[in-house]
Parts: sequence; C-alpha cells; structure tokens
Amino acid sequence: MTAERAAAGAERNAEYEGPEEYPEDGEAEHSAGEEAERDRTVRWEPGTRVLWRYRANGTGLTHICRPVTVVCDTPELLAAWVAPGTVCVKPEMADGTPVHHEPLATRYTGPRRTVLSRWFGTGVLKLARPGEHWSVWLFWERDWQFKNWYVNLEEPRRRWPGGIDSEDHFLDIAVYPDRSWEWRDEDEFAAAQSAGLVDEALAARVRTAGHAVVERIAAWASPFRDGWEHWRPDPRWPVPSLPRDWDGRPPPGRPKPYTGTHDGTQSGDAYGEDAHGEDAHGARRNGAGPNGSGAHGGNGSGPGDGHRPGEPRHP
Repeated sequence: MTAERAAAGAERNAEYEGPEEYPEDGEAEHSAGEEAERDRTVRWEPGTRVLWRYRANGTGLTHICRPVTVVCDTPELLAAWVAPGTVCVKPEMADGTPVHHEPLATRYTGPRRTVLSRWFGTGVLKLARPGEHWSVWLFWERDWQFKNWYVNLEEPRRRWPGGIDSEDHFLDIAVYPDRSWEWRDEDEFAAAQSAGLVDEALAARVRTAGHAVVERIAAWASPFRDGWEHWRPDPRWPVPSLPRDWDGRPPPGRPKPYTGTHDGTQSGDAYGEDAHGEDAHGARRNGAGPNGSGAHGGNGSGPGDGHRPGEPRHP
C-alpha cells in the first residue's frame, strides 16, 4: 500500500511521527520516572471502552479503528469485546471498491480512503499478550456455537491512554475446535512483499511468529486451552461509540468504565457522540484485516477486507 491514503483524517495525521511515541502494550513511557512507574501499573477496569486501532502499512496513518469493551486487562493479557452493531472504521479503494474485490496486483498500490461500517453477527473477542507479534480472536455462530480462533499476525500493540495501536502483517492462521489449523492470506502476504510493504527482514519475523503460534497449537497451549470459547459478554454493556477524533494522537481524556444500569443506560460516554447516523459501508458476512488480510467472521471493517477458503487445513 505504498500509495494508500486514508481520506478521513489524513490532514490531521500529516505530522504523525510513528509508533515510537507510544509504549508497547505492557511497557511504560520513560519521560518522567514517577509517571512511568505509575503507567506500568495502570490497567483498564472491565467494562472500560477503548479503541483497538491499526495503522496502514507504509503510511503510519490509522485506517482501522474499532471501539471495544475491556473484558480483562492484566500484565499478562488484554481481552476486549467488539460488540455487534459497533460502528467501526475500515479502508476501501478510493473508487469505492471493497479492498477484497481489488485485484492483488493493485490492492496494495492503489489509493484508498476510510469509511464507516457496522460490526454485525455475534461480535468477536480479542486476546492479546504484551510483546507478542499476534493477537487471537474468537468467533461464534449466532446461537453462540463456537466457530474458530483466528490468529492475526501483527506488530506488538502499543498502548496509549485511550486504547492500543498496531500494524497488520497480512499473514494469519485459522484454528478450529478439532485442533486443526490452516495458514490464511498467503497470497496477500506475497503481494505485500512485492509491493514493498514487507521487506525480507520483516517477512522472516512474521514467519517466525507464525511458526511460534503453530508450536502453541500443537501443544494446545494458552490461549486455546483456556476456555475463552465459553465466555459471554455482560448483557449490561452498551455498544461503544466511535469518537469523532478516532484517528487522533490520541483522543483527549482517559476512557471511562461503564457505570450504567441493567437496562443499558449509562452515565456518560467516553467518546461523545457516536457515528450511528452516518452511512455504513461495505458490511458483509466475513471480516478482514488491515490492508485486506482476512479475518474469519465479523464484518467488512477489518482487520482487512477479505476472507477466502485458503489452503486445506493442516493437522
């Protein structure tokens, strides 16, 4: 995506200096000793609404943003819930073509823009451990029949007061309840390398991370063995709103935990007005990753914008 431009918010992010401004998830900034020590222990309470964002490869601009509700946040794990109906931000080609419909030859070189899209289906639970080069997502059918885990290979998350930021690495792994698995989006991973978005060194790191995940699958290690497929969201949680400054650096103020009542009313939204009145683009059954990497389930808001059968499952 060397020519990728996010139309919404591009001017406001023109001076964005890259991810080094924010510490990796679980780390602290080192500008002041006392503040840094405090930041090391600051954790979001369950029910807090934050943003889970991805930068566009090759530009540093935020092009995927999902308001999420924190399920748990410890030094070992961040778990967050993307609720059905959440208004998210996703990329599409500048002429309105969904990214997953754009030919691979131009998918990462043609200009893009960002649009709004509602997350539909049963939602998705995201799990991320500090320092790891992937996050693990859980998908269910509408009757809460568990579907699969989806391992999104990505840059380790960087935390800021209102959420986390990362960058997608195109290649993914789908893992199924019978413990079989398959690589996903290898064609997009190859196309991203051809487009200059993934150099040889990064490609090697992504493959190394992927093989580390495969070893965990073979051992049926955490998080696959942890029973998260039986988790359910708190019915009192409202659907988080998308802030107007979703692409800010960062949005002003710290997020607020849910403090409402059982009927869903709440005592204030951390992000102000939502985007429910705006046009929602590109909703479809299967979600995808930043810059087109497929994420099984979800909706068209990402990460990506494509989901294909892929190669046969690996035992």
